[in-house]
Amino acid sequence: MGAAVSTSIGIVSPPSVPSLSVSLPRPREWLISFARSSLVAVLESAITVGHLIIIDKDKVFEFGERTEGGNDVHLTVINDTFWSRVLLSSDLGFSEAYMIGDVQVSDLKAVFDLWLDNQVGMSNLSSTINRVVSAISGLSIAFLGQTKSKARLNAIASYDQSNELFKAFLSKEMMYSCALWSDAEGGVRGDLDFGPQPGDLEAAQRRKLHHVLTKARVKPGHRLLEFGSGWGGLAIEAARSFGCEVDTLTLSKEQKSLAEERIKEAGLEDRIRVHLMDYRELPPEFEKAFDAFVSIEMVEHVGAKYYNTYFSIIDWALKPDNATVVVTSSTFPESRFSAYQPEDFIRRYMWPNSCLPSATALVTAAHSASQGRFTLQGVENHAAHYPRTLREWGRRLEKNLTQDLITKDFPALKNNRAEFEAFKRKWQYLYAYAGAGMAKGYITCHMLTFIRQNDAPEVPCY
Repeated sequence: MGAAVSTSIGIVSPPSVPSLSVSLPRPREWLISFARSSLVAVLESAITVGHLIIIDKDKVFEFGERTEGGNDVHLTVINDTFWSRVLLSSDLGFSEAYMIGDVQVSDLKAVFDLWLDNQVGMSNLSSTINRVVSAISGLSIAFLGQTKSKARLNAIASYDQSNELFKAFLSKEMMYSCALWSDAEGGVRGDLDFGPQPGDLEAAQRRKLHHVLTKARVKPGHRLLEFGSGWGGLAIEAARSFGCEVDTLTLSKEQKSLAEERIKEAGLEDRIRVHLMDYRELPPEFEKAFDAFVSIEMVEHVGAKYYNTYFSIIDWALKPDNATVVVTSSTFPESRFSAYQPEDFIRRYMWPNSCLPSATALVTAAHSASQGRFTLQGVENHAAHYPRTLREWGRRLEKNLTQDLITKDFPALKNNRAEFEAFKRKWQYLYAYAGAGMAKGYITCHMLTFIRQNDAPEVPCY
């Protein structure tokens, strides 16, 4: 075969050579064509639930079947690099295409619902290249992602951004975590069934704080240790409503500054101390000094490699008797948990090097690290409450976030409307992405309560 080709080329006259080179597709065109055909082939067999239409220039691709009341998703490809992004980077590539406007979607949440409803077939979207890259990034995050120096860098990327940004969508308590909704707000679907009402998010976040502190069994005069200060919401409530003395840790200078400002406004600076400190650097005087420990959605930044370290430090800091631990975290179901979690949208653009634990992984680590000195008191899954929390944040961001509000902290957004819109789309993507995952059970959100091995158990109410 090689000889025949060689002979053929040998008799071609020189003027024909340029026309031959022009007819060959350029590498970019070839990659996009290959990506499009590969993804279309996968989608044809993958979509068995719901209906998807992709409009790409003069072509329309249709997958699945439209049914009454079924999920009907429309994507419009604005830039054909969309195809190569998705082929090479799967969901990370899709998030990037959405943020920069390479693709427009009719309903972002519906896209994620479609993916989750067809996730077995959709798993074939990951190319061999993507699987190799994912494996490497998962190993890198597991072994290097939560060192002390990396933890500080992660905090800067995640939270040292702009207090004004977080004020734009959080409740007055500034709790960046799952709220708990009751019948007073119409439950977890109250905003959809009756419409959002002023003060709903604040009420649900106060309920969450009181629920956590009640489970921690704190009383007036108790000393409370917290990992992950946020903007001081839990510390303020613990001191003001429960009479506690609080030591709270953060790695974010921005959070520490605003938390101390809010604590001073509440007149509680003599009862709350905010430390700019890694949890692995507690001072000697903290040993056996605390009646209770609380951490709200911070353990996601600890990493599987350090779960035992995390709980051994808590064990070291708590009194040997009558001490309680409450840890809340976004989690993976046991079937999906791995210590090696590859980079995706969340780990690149929201919380670098984060690692979602499973409830079982945390329970096992608590038992092992404390050498049996912790007894599991209770497990709650708050995942059903998270989608409404995320919807509320999305509405507030849309209403309150403006270019002028955040240009001090993000000067690159000052005169660039396109960049500002991409910035907003990043947050909108987060809310829809996490909300769909929680609603479908792809992600969970657990609260674990531990007591000392000989402490009296809580009396349940029925």
